[in-house]
Amino acid sequence: MSLAEHITAALQLPTTVVNMYLDDLTDAELLVRPAENMNHIAWQLGHLIQSEHMHVSEVAPDAMPALPAGFAERHTRETAASDEPGDFLSKAEYLQLMHEQREASSKLLATLSDEQLSQPAPEKVNYLGPTVGCIFAGEATHWMMHAGQWAVIRRQLGKAPLF
Repeated sequence: MSLAEHITAALQLPTTVVNMYLDDLTDAELLVRPAENMNHIAWQLGHLIQSEHMHVSEVAPDAMPALPAGFAERHTRETAASDEPGDFLSKAEYLQLMHEQREASSKLLATLSDEQLSQPAPEKVNYLGPTVGCIFAGEATHWMMHAGQWAVIRRQLGKAPLF
């Protein structure tokens, strides 16, 4: 199995978990915070989508589909405090963007050899790890870390545990 195939397999679990955690939530429920001063799901989704876009674009600048105009600006540290529904997208819009970005990441990943994935990571994103492969693998960890907070929100909302 190639490095790309291993990383692709690792990305499947967070994609499944995210889809399951979001499946029965409403747009309004995406604005519930797991605790005071913690980020709600809507902001976290935008942050995760923007992050994946930026990370993979550092590896291959033209590989990712463009995000909507102003998307990055709507999901900054400063906007995280907003609870205004109009400041964020709908769940359907976030899911569409999430899947578009992941599809592009996966498509690029499938074209990279073990040698290419073992090359040094671009300096701007090497906090995810020392190699190009680590940039892709880091997405799995990043998405799962945030999804863990969503389990708390689901319980606050009276939803049954999924796992």
